[in-house]
Amino acid sequence: QVQLVESGGGLVQPGGSLRLSCAASGNIFSINDMGWYRQAPGKQRELAALITNRGSTNYADSVKGRFTISRDNAKNTVYLQMNSLRPEDTAAYYCYCYAFDSHWSNYWGQGTQVTVSS
Repeated sequence: QVQLVESGGGLVQPGGSLRLSCAASGNIFSINDMGWYRQAPGKQRELAALITNRGSTNYADSVKGRFTISRDNAKNTVYLQMNSLRPEDTAAYYCYCYAFDSHWSNYWGQGTQVTVSS
């Protein structure tokens, strides 16, 4: 089983920055994609950013140019640097990975709240 533990959420003013971190642990043989999804109240969960094990990235159009995803493969950790935050970025952010322990599976963190408000 793979566990994902997120940190770094909180309350920030519009225009501010936050950095999310997510560490994967457990009986991990290999991790392919890692990323961040977000879900605002009353809305469906959506992709914010994704990074492959080779470093290729994919961003939602709404966050391009403001968010940067990165990962440290040696630490099984993924980061999301969020700059120029807007009220519409307010959501629960969920860490995600596609990993192999006994078989390939999708894994999710418990979520961390990001609130952008003055």
